[in-house]
Amino acid sequence: MTIQINDTSPRVQYTAANTQSSFTIPFEFFAVTDIKAIKTSSGSDSNLTYSTNPQNVNQFSVSGAGSTGGGTLTLGANSTNGDIYTIYRELPIARTTDFPASGQFSVETLNTELDKIVAMMQQNEDNLKFSPKAAASTANTYNLTFPNLVANKILSVNSSGNALEFSQSITDVAAVAAIAGNITTCANIAANITTCAGISANITTVAGISGNVTTVAGKSTEIGRLGTTDAVADMAILGTSAIVTDMNLLGTSANVTAMGLLGVSDIISDMNTLATSAIIADMDLLATSANVTAMGLLGTSALVTSMGLLGTSAVITDMGILGTNAIVADMAILGSNDVIADMNTLATSAIVADMEILATTDVVNDMNILATSANVTIMNTLGTSANVTAMSNCSGSITNVNTVASNIASVNSFANQYRIASSDPSSSLNAGDLCYNTTSNQLKYYNGSAWVVISADTDSLVKVSSNDTTAGYLNGKLIAGTNVSFTENNNGGNETLTIAADSSLATKGFCIALAVAL
Repeated sequence: MTIQINDTSPRVQYTAANTQSSFTIPFEFFAVTDIKAIKTSSGSDSNLTYSTNPQNVNQFSVSGAGSTGGGTLTLGANSTNGDIYTIYRELPIARTTDFPASGQFSVETLNTELDKIVAMMQQNEDNLKFSPKAAASTANTYNLTFPNLVANKILSVNSSGNALEFSQSITDVAAVAAIAGNITTCANIAANITTCAGISANITTVAGISGNVTTVAGKSTEIGRLGTTDAVADMAILGTSAIVTDMNLLGTSANVTAMGLLGVSDIISDMNTLATSAIIADMDLLATSANVTAMGLLGTSALVTSMGLLGTSAVITDMGILGTNAIVADMAILGSNDVIADMNTLATSAIVADMEILATTDVVNDMNILATSANVTIMNTLGTSANVTAMSNCSGSITNVNTVASNIASVNSFANQYRIASSDPSSSLNAGDLCYNTTSNQLKYYNGSAWVVISADTDSLVKVSSNDTTAGYLNGKLIAGTNVSFTENNNGGNETLTIAADSSLATKGFCIALAVAL
């Protein structure tokens, strides 16, 4: 066998086209068994099998053994489009012939042996190309010998930079890989992390109430509303000593219970109705000293109680744990420009002064009461945009609010005495209570045993006494004596009644006796 071994890599790779079954072998080989083939499909490798009569895509035949220039590999079936086929030469590293000590010397045999040696060298060269090695420009020599294998460890360069070692646990790497998303999140808020590092002592303090942070972060929308200029102005009003005093009154357990009644959806709807400009104007009229006096004692201090239990000391527990991924996300929200701007607004000297007032023991105790889950739910309802608008409208009439607060007993009394409902109330009934039935569109009063319709009385009727069972007009209740007449004047207007005697009595002394017909 005489062939020429060209300077060609003994390895070639093809990406198959659809229905392709033949592939060129561009390098020389000595026997069909020298050719190996691998199919890569969807990232998975499989070794193909040589056969003189291949029957499927996983079998192949070879032609061109012993020929200069290579040959052809043929599959037993058409390939699938996109599959990768790697074809390579793999000679056994062995010498299969020997030259005689004397006698005839075969040049062909020598050429064949030399060809195989060159082919083996090409084969080793190709293998070396896929092996790790130091670059030719490397300044130092390295010990690239593998150390003894260690289970679940990663191969790395030692701290001296001159040898390999198994150091880091694969378990640690897997743990870090599992939180790759969190690492990316932290990288995106690197500036916030630096800021937090500068206030590590404060973070430690807040970490003790981390559950509360989670609860507050869930109210970021409401916080944004509170940070607006109008809301801050309203908070400045609320921070005055007079308002703080009023808040201390509202923070009692009885008043907190009453606020819970106000937090239901029906009452919230009514409050939105009361917050309109027209109603606010009417409330301004009602809030004058004269009208307040006229309204009388409308209730008891239980109205303040209707504000609901706004919280217990559990509010601090609600702040949550800062170290969780959720808290990091919440902090990112709190670190946004809008929220930081709101916090800068809250940091002004006036607001800080108000916050110092709010930080007194009594007010803190009241805030703990306000922070129970039930009252937080109520505050969520009050924190909607519509209700915030309504409260802003109310804040413009804070003087009137204070007036009403000082007469809260009267207001509560009126609320108990006058109700609006789709049906007549059946509980908490007292004689004199009023009810407007929205189904029948009737105003009623409770007489002590039943609801009685209040109807318009267009007639000016009178009774002679409490025993009189029939009311009537005045000219029908008066009886004239002999020679005495009644005359109705200004019919339809401001009517008057004239009583007169006839002329026969003009020269006589007389008296007019009036008797009421019973």
